[in-house]
Amino acid sequence: MIGLTNNRDRLYWPVLLFLWMIWAGCNSFGHEPLEDRIQFEKPVHFPEPIYTFRNNAVTEEGFKLGRTLFFDPALSRDGSVSCSSCHVQSHAFADTWLHPFSFGVEDREGKRNAPPLFNLAFQREFFWDGGVTHLDFAPILAFESEIEMDLSFEEVVSRIRRHTTYPEKFKNAFGVEEVTGPYVLHALSQFMVMMVSANSKYDEYLNGNARALNSIELEGLALFRKHCEGCHQEPLFTDLSYRNNGAQVKISDFGREIVTEVPQDRAKFKVPSLRNIELTSPYMHNARFETLEQVLDHYTEGVIDQVTIDPLVFNEGKPKIKLSEEEKAKIVAFLKTLTDPAFISNPIFFNSHD
Repeated sequence: MIGLTNNRDRLYWPVLLFLWMIWAGCNSFGHEPLEDRIQFEKPVHFPEPIYTFRNNAVTEEGFKLGRTLFFDPALSRDGSVSCSSCHVQSHAFADTWLHPFSFGVEDREGKRNAPPLFNLAFQREFFWDGGVTHLDFAPILAFESEIEMDLSFEEVVSRIRRHTTYPEKFKNAFGVEEVTGPYVLHALSQFMVMMVSANSKYDEYLNGNARALNSIELEGLALFRKHCEGCHQEPLFTDLSYRNNGAQVKISDFGREIVTEVPQDRAKFKVPSLRNIELTSPYMHNARFETLEQVLDHYTEGVIDQVTIDPLVFNEGKPKIKLSEEEKAKIVAFLKTLTDPAFISNPIFFNSHD
């Protein structure tokens, strides 16, 4: 949850990304070819991945094919949007702050804020309401959504079969003579599971560099562990649960209840990871808050009682979290240490026509 508070801040990250790209290019000479390093590696301080790699191991050919599909607008009904239209690398594969709700074909506006994409191999369920229980099936919802790509998955596969180069790419990646739906999904998953973000200042600190965080950031970490870690558990910074944090003043989106049909799940949404939160404004499923400061103000002053409100944020008739302005500033300082510049500038994720 990043709080970009002014225009100067909004310009900061594009400039940093550009400078990082220059540095990466200058330091690539004499190193092994980029594609030789395309393999999934679990960060040492992360839990074991949940994704079923035994059925779909990442290969160079499969990853590159998935990357091409991810950026291909021809897989939408009118050829106007791709997966990358709503998931932008410089924003941790979330949409930009200009689009609180993403736009699909014919500029149809979505109903929820597009979540970022990273560390997907460690998640059990996907989307704000957990409506998909395996990463391989997540793209189908985007393809077939009337307000996103608006194309049946059957037609997606047909377009790929008729394409001039895709069939050969699938043969190289999977050894198949005919493109089928499962291989389309496997290719996209190979690209997405490689979106691992674990190289922030916080990670440096966790891995033994005591100087990675300054005193304010360390105080913010202590406050975070006291007040926030009940839901945003390290090192993924989510417990993968579903909770009602009061983001809706008047409940209109039933969230998890739409999937489970259980009234106790009304207005509950998946607890998002706070990694790269500095880059993913606005916040909450309904894009209600623009800054991190506004988010913390909500938790300390703005939460109201609702039938399914989470007791960690509202209890005994009042908000549960109590923070001074100074403590809020320290938590924000810590949250910004979760930004991963290497991830948002990693050239293996750049659009390519390989």
